[in-house]
Amino acid sequence: MKLTIIIVSYNVRDYLGQCLRSINRAMSGLDAEVIVVDNCSKDGTVDGLSKEFPWVRFIKSNRNLGFAKANNQAIRTSKSEYVLLLNPDTIIGEDVLRYALQFMDTNLKAGGAGVRMLRRDGYDALESRRGVPTPMTAFYKMVGLCARFPYSRRFGRYYMGYLSWNEPSKIEVISGAFCLLRREALEKVGLLDEDFFMYGEDIDLSYRLLKGGWDNWYLPLRILHYKGESTQKTSFRYVHVFYEAMFIFLRKHYGHLSVFLGIPIRFGILFKAIGTLITTWWHKLRAGLGFVSKHKVVDPQYIFDVSEESKPQCRLLIERYGLTARFLDDTELLLLVDDMQKTGLVYFVYDTLKYTYHEILERFSSMAKGNLRIGVYHPEVKILITDNEIMQ
Repeated sequence: MKLTIIIVSYNVRDYLGQCLRSINRAMSGLDAEVIVVDNCSKDGTVDGLSKEFPWVRFIKSNRNLGFAKANNQAIRTSKSEYVLLLNPDTIIGEDVLRYALQFMDTNLKAGGAGVRMLRRDGYDALESRRGVPTPMTAFYKMVGLCARFPYSRRFGRYYMGYLSWNEPSKIEVISGAFCLLRREALEKVGLLDEDFFMYGEDIDLSYRLLKGGWDNWYLPLRILHYKGESTQKTSFRYVHVFYEAMFIFLRKHYGHLSVFLGIPIRFGILFKAIGTLITTWWHKLRAGLGFVSKHKVVDPQYIFDVSEESKPQCRLLIERYGLTARFLDDTELLLLVDDMQKTGLVYFVYDTLKYTYHEILERFSSMAKGNLRIGVYHPEVKILITDNEIMQ
């Protein structure tokens, strides 16, 4: 078998369903399989999706194994030439798998490859290209020099902002949201380190690939990554797990540092974590006391770019949820994009019957603006999915 796609899921049934629909199109003509490891979800993920996707092999865990251990469990049961680790809150274009595999077949020193991830607003995600967080690279990131000089090869190495978005490039760290791996490389450097429960395992594996003599690549193939729909970024647990992962990586790969360098780095990570916790606590306290913004909250607008066949069901959704919405006339697209700069939050809803996933991502990225969010309507199951809502 050529490819095994592995998805670790936790309480994201509808996002996972959307991901699998895009995978189904992208797998056309490929010798590939899909394994979903469900980490003891409470939303009926396996029962709800196994009938719709009988070609997917579901592994139902009786507890939350974490990202690394769940992926390793699936990798060990597979025999394919390549393994793709994919987040459930992603959408991939129809061409992504085919072109990525062609690149790996051509570049035999490539141990792994990542892609051009789009954020929910259509802009490129900086996490698409990253450098190994060496002590100095991490320091430049924590003190703000990376953000101040994003295109510098020295200060901006954390996100490697000096690289072109439109050309394949060698990078150091591949995001675990889309991480295509050569099995031969995995067998030589080892699987994901299960000391990492969540976060950091992609950095660790990428670093070991480099140390093993393999190349890591960025490929300009677009996917959408909602980035953590399965994770509450404001939760205390997130802060604990994320910064603990940083400590694990530091101990594992830079434990030899002198006390004069190691201690400041450890304190820097600790102070960053404490600062994040204080900010999180303060926002929760204000919300609990009923403090709200003085600015008037404006309901988002929904612009539906859908087929004629989908319009009746979309009208039902508009009425059911009381949406401020309109249907798009292609002739007014340019004018509409200009008007959107003057409004509040706008969801641009695409129909998978009218467009391919590749076309949706291309069109959406070309319209990227700070107040724009993507929505996808799936007519086969009559469901509309945005970054924070499921309507059906």
